[in-house]
Amino acid sequence: MSLNRRNFLASSAAFAGASMLPRIVMAADTIKLGSILDTSGIFDAYGKPMDMAARLAVDEINAAGGLLGKQVEVVAYDTQSDMALYSQYGQQLTRQDKVDVVHGGILSASREAIRQTMRKTKTPYFYNVLYEGGVCDRNIFINGVTPAQQVEALVPYAMGKSGKKVYILAADYNYGQITARWIQKFVADNGGETVGVDFFPLDVSDFGSTIAKIQSVGPDLVIAPLVGGAHLSFFRQWAAAGMKGRIPLASTTLGVGNEHKVLTPEEGNGIMVAYNYSQELDTPANNVFKDRWAAAYGDSDLIHEIAVSNYQGVMTWAEAVRQAESVDRDALISALESGLSIDGPAGKVTVDPRTHHAVLDVHIMEFENQGMKVIETLPQRQPIDTQAVCDLSANPDDNTQYEIEF
Repeated sequence: MSLNRRNFLASSAAFAGASMLPRIVMAADTIKLGSILDTSGIFDAYGKPMDMAARLAVDEINAAGGLLGKQVEVVAYDTQSDMALYSQYGQQLTRQDKVDVVHGGILSASREAIRQTMRKTKTPYFYNVLYEGGVCDRNIFINGVTPAQQVEALVPYAMGKSGKKVYILAADYNYGQITARWIQKFVADNGGETVGVDFFPLDVSDFGSTIAKIQSVGPDLVIAPLVGGAHLSFFRQWAAAGMKGRIPLASTTLGVGNEHKVLTPEEGNGIMVAYNYSQELDTPANNVFKDRWAAAYGDSDLIHEIAVSNYQGVMTWAEAVRQAESVDRDALISALESGLSIDGPAGKVTVDPRTHHAVLDVHIMEFENQGMKVIETLPQRQPIDTQAVCDLSANPDDNTQYEIEF
């Protein structure tokens, strides 16, 4: 991640320059969009482009006349990658700043740190990051892929290119633990066998003994839902140990923060992933988005999966405000539950009324020369994992994160 941070520093001049471009002056009476993200600290490689994407979306909304005849004002806080600050800033946004909506959170822990505050204050909340699934709460809308949308697509593809014996390496917190169980389910569903599962705290960076263990087990495939800069070391150490050409790799997380641009082609080429977005998507909507990003910030290389998800989340909210003709929470939720959809850089985004999750296109991809080569696109995949446990139409007062039984 250190190289990514240097890239961010190098682009800061462009970011500052973009902020000096002519913009519509905010009126006193504005619609307030709250944002809480890790724009500094160890997760800034994720949070900074997410912040840039949200501001780009708001600038586009305001340039088109705003919403309900008002300009949209961003009220943003940087948690400095400190989970404790999520609760503090969540309360500040809702109780002092009186924002109309909140978009924010990266790790699942950060989402849960602020979700109840949003619910209590009846502030609509958008969580725009891929995650482990299962959140059922009428006050939240989730725009990232869930395991049934992503892992169910990735596992059979990766097994088809490798074999039936799978070893799993996962981050040791909510996302990694639950995603590992989903991987085991889909491995079994496709006639495979999980031959090992290891979990690692986020600060672990030495994988030498793990690689030796994998060598002794001899799987056909390694799937790695690892997270963050320290875990990036695994992929480098795997290549340095000469394993890359022997046992294929897949990941449910690598690349969502542009980690593949930090790996060399020798370290990254051929790693298999499945996400909602790739810069290599050659569609009119994505090409226009990249051009607008470059015009605003001067460097489109910073665009990644969850930055685009955040952009699409803001645009989904804006379309709901237009349809509701109001920022009132109940009117907004009714508009979102109507089956509302937008066309974003990653494809069509549709709100599932039962779960408040997004129906999304998923692209199976392989890393190639620090890019994500699209192999196959699976359109409009439903969040069937969360649909199995959550029905807000029948139970609108539900407030649970379910751990789905297999």
